[in-house]
Amino acid sequence: MMSATYATYPISGGNLNPAVSFSAGLVGHLRWTVVVRYWMCQLAAGTVASFCLRALFAPDRLPGVAPVPPFTWEYAVAAEVIYTFLLCFVWNNCAASKRNNPKDDNNHFYALAIGCVELAGGFAVSRISGAAFNPAVAVGFSYGNNFRWAFAWLVAELVGATLAAINFRAVRPEEYNPPEGLYLTDYEPKLHVRCASEFLGTFVLVLTVGLNLTMGLRAASFSSAAALMCMTYSLGNVSGAHFNPAVTLAVVLSGRDKCLPADGAAYVICQVMSGACAGVLYSQFHAAGPSTGLTFALQPGDGYGPNSAGVVEMFFTFVLAYAFLACATVGAPGSWRTTQRFYTALAIGSCVTAGGFAVGRISGGELNPAVSVGVASANLAHWGRRPPPPFASCIVYSLWQLTGGLLASVVFSLTHPDEYKKEPLLAK
Repeated sequence: MMSATYATYPISGGNLNPAVSFSAGLVGHLRWTVVVRYWMCQLAAGTVASFCLRALFAPDRLPGVAPVPPFTWEYAVAAEVIYTFLLCFVWNNCAASKRNNPKDDNNHFYALAIGCVELAGGFAVSRISGAAFNPAVAVGFSYGNNFRWAFAWLVAELVGATLAAINFRAVRPEEYNPPEGLYLTDYEPKLHVRCASEFLGTFVLVLTVGLNLTMGLRAASFSSAAALMCMTYSLGNVSGAHFNPAVTLAVVLSGRDKCLPADGAAYVICQVMSGACAGVLYSQFHAAGPSTGLTFALQPGDGYGPNSAGVVEMFFTFVLAYAFLACATVGAPGSWRTTQRFYTALAIGSCVTAGGFAVGRISGGELNPAVSVGVASANLAHWGRRPPPPFASCIVYSLWQLTGGLLASVVFSLTHPDEYKKEPLLAK
C-alpha cells in the first residue's frame, strides 16, 4: 500500500480505494466526476485481481469477506467502519490538507502514514472482519463467495469515509475558511479544535492497543506504534499530537510556550476521557471474542513486583516523552530547505515499539496514562473469570508514567540549552 501510494500519488493522487476517493470528494479535494471515474477503475482492478488469484490458487484457498467467528456481523462491520474511517482520515490530513502540504514544501510522509493505518488496523481487526478497509478489496474477494457480505462491507466502508470527511472538516476549519492576513502555515487552531484533535488521536491509539491486547497478538507493539505514527503525522500541526498526558506534562514543563498550562490541562482531560471511551468500546469486542474468559489486568507480569513494573513504565515513558520533545518541539535546522520533518512520528512510534517489546511482560508496556485509564475502564466494563485489580492500579501506573514525563522535561532542558536562549533585543 505504501509503495503503491508513493508510486501513483504524482499521477492520480494515490487513492487506490473507492472509500478514499469518496471521502476526498466529500472534503472537496476531488470533483465528483473524477470520483466516479476512479471508482470504475478501482472496482475493475479489484475484479481483475480476483480473477488472477483464482487462476493461481484453488478456490478453497482464497479469502472472502465475512465476520470471523466468534464475532458476529455487528462487530465486523464496526471494525470496518472504524479503520476505514482512520484510513480516509489519514489520507485527507496527509495527502489532501493544504496546511499539511504548503506550496513548494509538500510533505513526503503521506504514504508512510497511510501504510501505518494498514499495519495498525490489519493486526487489530484482521481476526474480526478480515481488515479489508477498501470496497475494491471487498468486492474482489467476494467473487465466487457471498456477495451479501461484500455489500455490507461496502456500506460500512463508505460510512467510515463519511465520518472521516466530517472529522477532517472539524479539525481543519482553516481549509475552508482561510484566516485573513495569515498564511496557512502561521495559523494557530483554536483550543476546542486542538482538544478534538487530542481526543481523536488518543482514541485511535487506545482502541488499537486494546484490540491487539484482547486478540492476544504478539505484534501489538508494532500495531500500536503504527496507530500513533499515522495520527501524529495527521494531526501534528493541529494540536501537536501529544495523545499522552505524560507527553503533555513534559511539553508544558519544558516551557518555551509550546503548550500553556491551561491548554495542557484541557489536553489531559480530553486524553483521559478519550482513553476511557476507547476502553469501554474495546471491552465489547473482548466480551464477544475468543478471549472473553481472560482478564487483562493492569498489573505487573508474573514474577515481577509493582516497583519493577513502575520503574520500567517510568523509564520508557521518559524515553517516549524525551523523543517527542527533541523531535516535535524543536524547529528544523536552518540549513534545511524544508520545514517538514519526515522522522518525527517515526521516532516517536519507535519508542512505543521498543518499550512494548522490552517491558511488555514486566508491566504491560502502556507508557501512557490514557492507555492505563483505557485498560482500567475496559476491566470495569467486562472482565473474565478472574476479577481485575482495583481501579487504583491505574492511578499508580499513571503516576509512574507522569514521573517519566517530568524527567524528560528536565533532561531536555539540560541537553537543549539553546532552546532557552532569549532572542537578543533589536537595537533602537
